[in-house]
Amino acid sequence: MIMMPRRAVRRLLLSIGATLASAWAVPVSAGPLTYEQAVRLAAANAPSLKARAAATAGARSSAVAADRLPDPTLDLGLQNFPVSGPNAGSFTRDDFTMATIGFSQTFPNLAKRHARAARAAADIGIAEAGELVEGRNVRLETALAWVDLYYGERRLRQLDLLDASLDDLQKTVTARLASGSARPSQALEPDQLRAAIADRRAEMAAVVAQARARLARYTGDPDPQATGDPPMLDVDPIRLRAEIDALPALRAQDARIAVAEADVRLARADKRPDWKVGVTYGRRDPMYGDMASVGVSIDLPLFAGKRQNPRIAASESLAQGGRFDREAIRRELVAQLDADLADHAMHLSRLRNARETLVPLARHRAELDRDSYGAGKLDLGAALLTTLGLAEAEVEALNREADVARDAVRITITYGEERP
Repeated sequence: MIMMPRRAVRRLLLSIGATLASAWAVPVSAGPLTYEQAVRLAAANAPSLKARAAATAGARSSAVAADRLPDPTLDLGLQNFPVSGPNAGSFTRDDFTMATIGFSQTFPNLAKRHARAARAAADIGIAEAGELVEGRNVRLETALAWVDLYYGERRLRQLDLLDASLDDLQKTVTARLASGSARPSQALEPDQLRAAIADRRAEMAAVVAQARARLARYTGDPDPQATGDPPMLDVDPIRLRAEIDALPALRAQDARIAVAEADVRLARADKRPDWKVGVTYGRRDPMYGDMASVGVSIDLPLFAGKRQNPRIAASESLAQGGRFDREAIRRELVAQLDADLADHAMHLSRLRNARETLVPLARHRAELDRDSYGAGKLDLGAALLTTLGLAEAEVEALNREADVARDAVRITITYGEERP
């Protein structure tokens, strides 16, 4: 049975008002955001989280009255008023005519009241679990948007460096054209490469704009900027597997199972009779005297086989189905975790290969071809291709680093807690 003192109820109502008021006016900070700042800002300003918090407060408020007695009933009436015969239409000629006033109170059986309290507590559990699930979703989407924005801007800077490096080659082309050692068509090759870089830069600028829009959606910052370093998150497969049962998705399913079990208790409680007490006072002509009545009404659940028992069986089936759903959800989460860990291991291997082999080889080849071009042993087109190859290798290394960071963020937030 849920019992709350008046002070607790008052504090609860005040907290609901504060929650609703804060949903309309929340100051947001603008400017550069580190990863941790972006996640904290989203947790404080995401409207969907405010909605879930309001739903939780509403469920707690509803639980206060869940097991209370229903309101009493005021009964007013006129009894035994003659409508035919010699006394028809008279309030005083018939000694049975009287005006009545009474009160009645229904008393649901105690099992039903306890079941309603359990159902209200389960509804609170569902609301709280929904708040946890939404909180994790907001943090995950915010974190991924920040990572995408951070690495998108780094890719843009890498393309800008490549574009600037073409100036030196352009100068050598001009000098060679003046000396007659280069074909006139070669003067167009740096500009062609710049055009290709401009196309890639336009694509990357769109990616950055999309990531910034996603980050603004959750943080409330109209123009968020990623600053600082990406998060260094520890992916611990053993710990993540051990904590799988504490995930919000499973906690939400546990809350749904609790609701189904409370419904079973409610259905079983219908087999117990409720009762009702009524008191009536009848006012008659003074010469006859007033009258008082007391009555008790009791429900008679005599046909349980066709009424209560089918509802009990249906509620039990739903509860059992919820337990099977929980096991299915758990197996799916375990499978998803294993798949995500495999992807993370693959992305780590690809990142190491890029950093230790692909980028160093591309850089060394570009340096050799640049020297060969300076010595007149290589044409400009080949030198530009190796320069472009180096830029592609460096951008691809950033792509692979972003994949690793996204994996770490997704795994730690989806299956555990971020631990820098």
